[in-house]
Amino acid sequence: MSELNQLISEQLQWFVFGFTVIMLGLIITVIAQGAKLRAMRRKYEAMMAGSGVEDLEGLLIDLKNQSDMLEEEQREQKTVLEATQTRMRGMKSNIALKRYNAFGERGNDLSFSVAILDDNSSGIVLTSLHNRENSYIYSKPMQNGESQYVLSPEEKEVVTLALQRT
Repeated sequence: MSELNQLISEQLQWFVFGFTVIMLGLIITVIAQGAKLRAMRRKYEAMMAGSGVEDLEGLLIDLKNQSDMLEEEQREQKTVLEATQTRMRGMKSNIALKRYNAFGERGNDLSFSVAILDDNSSGIVLTSLHNRENSYIYSKPMQNGESQYVLSPEEKEVVTLALQRT
């Protein structure tokens, strides 16, 4: 045992030196970590300044609530937009007109045919036939590109022209 005590007393200076180096290393590490922590705290306080929120958790909750509200509004707007698009498809927005001389007499192209159709090829074809003595107006309903009445070549042409504009 005395030999062990003698060995420890001879090597004690090296043990103390080693522990001192280790302690200095730990002190330097603690100081460096403290500096980083202070810098991070300054950045955090600068980020949170003026936000009206006390902590980061509250800020994240507020952002989540705002995101949920925006998603709900977006869904509502999408629904309205789809309803508007559906309604617009049903509007009579495809129109074509052709003027012609129906009877081949001397005169001008005073007769005409007008097709007013929606995107589903439904609507109406109006035809006005004009000659020297009389003027006649005919209306023919269209349903899905077909009419229950026979269409003249001019009426077929304006239907084709109106459908080409879709």
